[in-house]
Amino acid sequence: MEAVRKSVTKTFGILTAGGDCPGLNAAIRGVCRAAYDRYGMTIVGIANGYRGLIDEDVRILRPVDFSGILTRGGTILGTSREKPFKAQNTDFNIGEDKVAAIKKNYQKLNLDCLVVLGGNGTNTTGYLLAQEGLNVLGLPKTIDNDIVGTDRTFGFHSALAIGTEAIDRLHSTAQSHSRIIVIELMGHKAGWLALYAGVAGGGDVILIPEIPYDIKAIGRHLAERARTGRAFSIVVVAEGALSAEEARMEKKERKKYRAESPSTGYRVAKEIAAETGMETRATVLGYVQRGGIPSASDRVLATSLGTAAAELLARGEYGRMVALTGNEIGSVNLSVPAGKVKSVPPDHYMIDTAISVGTCMGA
Repeated sequence: MEAVRKSVTKTFGILTAGGDCPGLNAAIRGVCRAAYDRYGMTIVGIANGYRGLIDEDVRILRPVDFSGILTRGGTILGTSREKPFKAQNTDFNIGEDKVAAIKKNYQKLNLDCLVVLGGNGTNTTGYLLAQEGLNVLGLPKTIDNDIVGTDRTFGFHSALAIGTEAIDRLHSTAQSHSRIIVIELMGHKAGWLALYAGVAGGGDVILIPEIPYDIKAIGRHLAERARTGRAFSIVVVAEGALSAEEARMEKKERKKYRAESPSTGYRVAKEIAAETGMETRATVLGYVQRGGIPSASDRVLATSLGTAAAELLARGEYGRMVALTGNEIGSVNLSVPAGKVKSVPPDHYMIDTAISVGTCMGA
């Protein structure tokens, strides 16, 4: 058995925040096994995201807690969308500032570092806590793949596989009934998931937030498919996709306009039916994309990012987010992802790939 190595970090806390996704437990396992087995660190598990640190809802994690969780979906720690830097001093059950409570409990628990697993909001909060004097490390988790500073986030590959399988299944029913079927995938501000799943599933139209769509251009494309004997089509829509008209609206006006429809997918389906006269149906995949076991690729990535985080803990290199760049696992300063969204660039090769195989991008 390997001798325990020296470590700057003796005790750290770990939490998962924001939306759940496949790979969280694999990442927890990666951090904890390496930190405990190789360096003998004490691990404090924090329940339900930042809320658990505010309320001191914690427990010591031992090997039995993080063994056998590699393939499990969700998170053994629980999660929440608590944002401690938002709406401070309101509805707080112990009458004190949420950030102050976090700092107090961080010290009370004798933490040398706080490890946070999450998306844009989680890592931004981590950066803000680092600015408050806490030692923080971040891991990039989101099915949207929209975190700046890493080429890929864990959770994305699993959601991509689920989205692609759904598109595959919709193809047969669309063809059988000669229908237009619109499938809405997640992706509020970035279209990575819809773009990749659309290409993988052979979507005939792909609509993403980065390219405002023209319903008349979509109508022409679908009409041409019908004219050439292809009476059915699959339209893949990111939940944050917007029309050219919406893109010109102010944020409040756009929010009011969107409230009139159940979701983007249903609105697009209604617009297509009105524009083309074709029978159109909508399917919203929803939370199915975030559930279930992680893919092999996400298990590998989450484990690698987790063990890399343990190495940063051992060296005392705080204020970082572990990241995948090319084929290398490294890290970036927490300021890099803070407050940003990694959008699909207009010159990204996948957009050209989609257009090259006859997919309409809505414009």
